Amino acid sequence: MATTPHSPRLTAGNLCLGTAPVSWGISFPEDERQIPYSRFLDELVTAGYRWVELGPYGYLPLEPERLAAELAERGLQVSGGTTFGALHREDAWEETLAQARRVAELTAAAGAGHLVFIPRLYRDEKTGEYTEPPELTASQWAGVGARADRLGSRLWEEYGVRLVVHPHADSHIQTQPEIEKLLDGSDGRWTNLCLDTGHVVYGGGDNLDLIRRFGERVGYVHLKQMDPEILDQVAAENLSFGEAVARGVCVTPPAGLPDPADIVAELTALDAELFVVVEQDLYPCAPEVPLPIARHTREYLAECGLSATRRPSAAR
Repeated sequence: MATTPHSPRLTAGNLCLGTAPVSWGISFPEDERQIPYSRFLDELVTAGYRWVELGPYGYLPLEPERLAAELAERGLQVSGGTTFGALHREDAWEETLAQARRVAELTAAAGAGHLVFIPRLYRDEKTGEYTEPPELTASQWAGVGARADRLGSRLWEEYGVRLVVHPHADSHIQTQPEIEKLLDGSDGRWTNLCLDTGHVVYGGGDNLDLIRRFGERVGYVHLKQMDPEILDQVAAENLSFGEAVARGVCVTPPAGLPDPADIVAELTALDAELFVVVEQDLYPCAPEVPLPIARHTREYLAECGLSATRRPSAAR
């Protein structure tokens, strides 16, 4: 029997929907413009989600017992953790490793099996000022894949957590050639891709092409949409990602690019179970803004076939 991208159980049986603090305007461990974590968790449940990414390290409780109690009280489970680091800099290795291990330890204690690694940005997230050149040298690129594998092997061996590298606007892993360079220069046993659909579009890439050609390296997904008109402003005015977010570059599905239904249909063809974590960068936003957006997004993605109840493995 033929199916469509909107056939819930048949279309996306290998995918599990989650969400993340960024969809509530939370980008930092502490910030007076962010809501308290207890309100975030309560609203997440109200919106119909059951899986959550840990988000900025220190926003949710760092004590495993306290975190577990807060989650259990609401019937929530953790899909993965998030860390930042500079793989292109040997002098940053110890700091990158130490931070990743802290987050991996909490992630594993919460019962999750993925660590999302975001490259350090070359523009300040709040001011937009350049802190590093936007392009890496050949010698810097030579170390990126090797250090990713070094980190990924340590995280798996010590914590049973899989490393998935997240392309990000204003980082050195942003464009499709940069994403492919990372994958070509690393080992799929230790380093795989957190496909962030919005950041791929932001960097001028093609999500469907990446899924089709590198599907075996997709280990985790962030589902996000970008406004093409604001992307044109980014290019014309050299806006930083923070400035683009303030203008509303991240939009609520089904608006923007890419089409979530196309992404879901393509991911369903993969021989893998995957978390698909919906994100919409909203920082900073008024406290009443996120919940209606989150509820609408969850309902729309359910029509696309994304279930919020299954538990993918951490096989890759």
